[in-house]
Amino acid sequence: MPHLISAQLRAVAQRLADAGVPDPLVDAELLIGHVLGLGRGEMQAAVVRGDAIPDGDAERLASLVDRRAAREPLQHLTGTAAFRHLELAVGPGVFVPRPETETVAQFAIDALLESATAAPIAADLGTGSGAIALAMATEVPHARVYAVERSAQAHAWAARNMRGVNNLTLVHGDLATAFDELRGTVDVVISNPPYVPDDAIPRDPEVRLHDPAQALYGGPDGLDVIRVISRRAQELLHAGGLLVLEHGELQGDAIRDILDADGWRASATHQDLTRRDRATTALRP
Repeated sequence: MPHLISAQLRAVAQRLADAGVPDPLVDAELLIGHVLGLGRGEMQAAVVRGDAIPDGDAERLASLVDRRAAREPLQHLTGTAAFRHLELAVGPGVFVPRPETETVAQFAIDALLESATAAPIAADLGTGSGAIALAMATEVPHARVYAVERSAQAHAWAARNMRGVNNLTLVHGDLATAFDELRGTVDVVISNPPYVPDDAIPRDPEVRLHDPAQALYGGPDGLDVIRVISRRAQELLHAGGLLVLEHGELQGDAIRDILDADGWRASATHQDLTRRDRATTALRP
């Protein structure tokens, strides 16, 4: 008996909904499309045509659905995560990039595009999968982008994603000490650092069980790494250079206090598309 895609889509979506997956229909479409090698538009067309899933693919899909219902991240199952115009390789050991970070990256990209420097320099501190650094390097091809990552596992994913991007340099090291050779020359420093307070365990199993703790937790108030970045970014940036920090929706006031105490100018907090505070920017004096 053929496994009609339409019937599989309904069944998978219901299974994921029962498991508490936030967007079960979207995930069902993406999982079936992944197994069949189809994009979402092609998948939807296949449903309309009444296409079926071959037996072997149906078995593979069932295994993936079991894992997703157990709240393994969708991106770990497909091996990819979308970020702006990019498709990044991701998996265990690296933080999965989020859509809200796309708007944070825009601040850095705009600053690079507006720079009067022929080859502006950007530094991504704690690059993870390389999402932000790759967005800057590919969307501003005349820029020189530097990225650092301490985790060996995340560094390996970033290296895989950055392969062949000639204006991007990746370093395996500590963001507190990286890029001494760039002191006073950088136009933009950006970071999506760990900012979850140590005792604020995330509710979503995908985050709690599968995102690396090193990428999540930032000390008792979540701001320990941001304090380090504030000092390091002042060393790296030239006068008037821009700092861009992603953070949690309730942390803007505290981060501006840190930056103001460190002598930054024009600190400001910005909302994401859901109207939650998401990024704070400041200028080096």
